[in-house]
Amino acid sequence: MKDMLLQRHYKNREESFLLSTEKDKKMQLTETEIQAIDHEVSMVPYKKAAVIEALKIVQQNRGWISDESVEAIAAYLQMSAAEVDSVATFYNLIFRKPVGRHVILLCDSISCYVMGYKKLYDALQQQLKIKFGETTADKKFTLLPNACLGCCDHAPALMIGDDLYSDIKEEELAEILKGYE
Repeated sequence: MKDMLLQRHYKNREESFLLSTEKDKKMQLTETEIQAIDHEVSMVPYKKAAVIEALKIVQQNRGWISDESVEAIAAYLQMSAAEVDSVATFYNLIFRKPVGRHVILLCDSISCYVMGYKKLYDALQQQLKIKFGETTADKKFTLLPNACLGCCDHAPALMIGDDLYSDIKEEELAEILKGYE
């Protein structure tokens, strides 16, 4: 009986270690990420000051910031996961859940609203079959609202990735979206 209990104890410890090792692998930053983060750290007076850049680097490589990524960044920058998460959730361009290959930011500021934002939103919903916060079934596009894209004099506007489109008419959307196939 005692031998059986010891075997069970060691087996549980071994399984726990294996699970811990698997989790540690998920939490690790890649060598490329570490090099890029180290570069950013070298440009600021405190390691913690590079947290936004670290989040951007990891997101650029992984597409979004998972809980494991938050923990890995926190460990590397010698911060708590809560501190990193508070920064990540403050900025609307740090994605805390998976997004499509192309993120569409549709400006919903007052200028864009007055100049036809609603027509653009309706056209995007119809063409992509998604609403704000959703991703297309093929994982190609995620549609998100954005408070301002900084081109109020050329409203309405939207951004796809790093590409800014302004003075847009809903008739132009299909052609714009084709460029992201």
